[in-house]
Amino acid sequence: MTAALVTQNLTDPSIAAGVLKSGQLVAFATETVYGLGADATNSKAVAKVFEAKKRPAFDPLIVHVTDATAAQQVASTWPPIAADLAAAFWPGPLTMVLPKRDHISDLVTSGLPGVGIRVPKHPLAQSLLQHFAGPVVAPSANLFGSISPTTAEHVRHGLSGRIAAVLDGGACDVGVESTVVSLMDTRPVILRPGGLAQEDIEQITGPIKIATANSHLDDSAQPAPGMLSRHYAPQTRLLLIDVEADAIPENDGRWGLLTHGTDFHSEQTATNQNGLATPSKNIQFQEIQSLGSTKDLPTCAANFFAGLRSLDAANLDAIIARKFPTHGLGIALNDRLKRAAAR
Repeated sequence: MTAALVTQNLTDPSIAAGVLKSGQLVAFATETVYGLGADATNSKAVAKVFEAKKRPAFDPLIVHVTDATAAQQVASTWPPIAADLAAAFWPGPLTMVLPKRDHISDLVTSGLPGVGIRVPKHPLAQSLLQHFAGPVVAPSANLFGSISPTTAEHVRHGLSGRIAAVLDGGACDVGVESTVVSLMDTRPVILRPGGLAQEDIEQITGPIKIATANSHLDDSAQPAPGMLSRHYAPQTRLLLIDVEADAIPENDGRWGLLTHGTDFHSEQTATNQNGLATPSKNIQFQEIQSLGSTKDLPTCAANFFAGLRSLDAANLDAIIARKFPTHGLGIALNDRLKRAAAR
């Protein structure tokens, strides 16, 4: 960027909407993560999103609107399955990919014919969209590929001086990005697991498959954001373990633990001062972030990125992360862990 901006801290969505209308960028709270907003019909404003985030142009953006009626002004077709999904899950953490109308900038979709559309549930996001009265792109408000932001402070840490304003709506409730479902073909496909569980979607669609990740960072357009094999990544080395199957590596350095519940099963464990079971064989955790109970995956999801970010800031040699159960939001959380740990 040519010059650093003075990033305003805002609480009034009407003022934030005015900043968006001027062609500038505003980060704002949604129920999933903080989004980096720009006018979806203004190519210059959309280009600023890619510049501010250092995001490659092949990674498309999601358009946020107030309701299903507004979504139909973005999508050129509205099949019955879209209406059914919208009625069941909007507003909420579901993005649907549908053929786009011509007034949506090609930069938004990376030149692809489909556009991702979402209706956020967060009241501040809704108020901002109503004041703006138009479609707003809003990828996660962070530098590309890094840990997603779930508080205004996270946004300021990564993008202060690169964007015009942050609309502070407190901590995000869901904590992981929306589930992206493509309706571009005859059968729906989950392109990105997220804050809406596959099992819930299948109550509307019937059995649905999850697309595989793209394995290389190249210049080919991605069908949805968050599909690259490495994404959501901390600076600290991240190792994944399945505590029922994987051996915990031995190390005498500074280690952190990202865990859930208090049932850290291992053949050799000891209980630390926080009441968590930890390996006793040649490893001590300098920092532990426990996200919540495995019986309460929504709480784990809400705490996920903040916990990972805290460990990343703790000057550790490595972070060990426990895999989640493979159902409900655990699928999305494991997806984030896999991409964050990729090298």
